[in-house]
Amino acid sequence: MTINVKKILYPTDFSDPSAYALNYAAEMAKLFDAELELLHVMLDESQLVSFYLPQITVQNLAKDMEDGATAKLKDFIANAEVLKGVKYKYTMTKGIADEEIVRAAQASGADLIVIGTHGRTGFEHVLFGSTAEKVVRKAPCPVLTVRKKEED
Repeated sequence: MTINVKKILYPTDFSDPSAYALNYAAEMAKLFDAELELLHVMLDESQLVSFYLPQITVQNLAKDMEDGATAKLKDFIANAEVLKGVKYKYTMTKGIADEEIVRAAQASGADLIVIGTHGRTGFEHVLFGSTAEKVVRKAPCPVLTVRKKEED
């Protein structure tokens, strides 16, 4: 059996576990001479809580959040030394993270998803859930979950 990986999807939420997983995604892209697609999923306006604040609308808040996320993604990429020598592109989308990650993998024909995990357990896991776990269950391709060791 030959493993043929030409496209790797790497979703990021800019967290430490996600940044750590980028090392694996980039090294695998180099190893397989694959294209790396970086993806950030933002909440869309319908997921924002509507409330009244003087001089602020949900639309303005959503635009500010999108502008901030775009700047954060560009900064994240600019500071990622591990991306040197890697063919990559980046995209941003809005929606529910696990659903958008699976949708992006399907649309791009990803051969592999590399995703960081926080490693939450117990009550914290029940409360926050696990995007990585949902992606593993629904993904159209293999998923490599990367958890940062405590001593790292």
